Amino acid sequence: MKSDNIIQQKSFAFAVRIINVYKYLISEKKEFVLSKQVLRSGTSIGANIEESIGGQSDKDFLSKLSIAYKEARETAYWLRLLLATDYLNQEQADSLLNDAEEICKIIGKIQITIKNKLRIMN
Repeated sequence: MKSDNIIQQKSFAFAVRIINVYKYLISEKKEFVLSKQVLRSGTSIGANIEESIGGQSDKDFLSKLSIAYKEARETAYWLRLLLATDYLNQEQADSLLNDAEEICKIIGKIQITIKNKLRIMN
């Protein structure tokens, strides 16, 4: 993994945290439905970022990055739902939600940069 790609690093670290939350939810809280949803969306962020890095064009890159952004938003939804239903406490949820928000902001800035580049090229 490149050491200078901040979104790649952060999305991978976030996926590791999400996997650990999933393990906690199924073992300690005996929650098997919402936990699977947050696992899928939370790990999909980094997978789509990896796909975007391997994109064949700027448009392909932007497309995969847009999916990663939507997955980050979805993950935040599941985390808020887990908090609202007392499967996660405030501290757990806030920490994860802050990471998800930071990922969204970084992806959003990258999207703006690529869209501007595409406009200039056309």
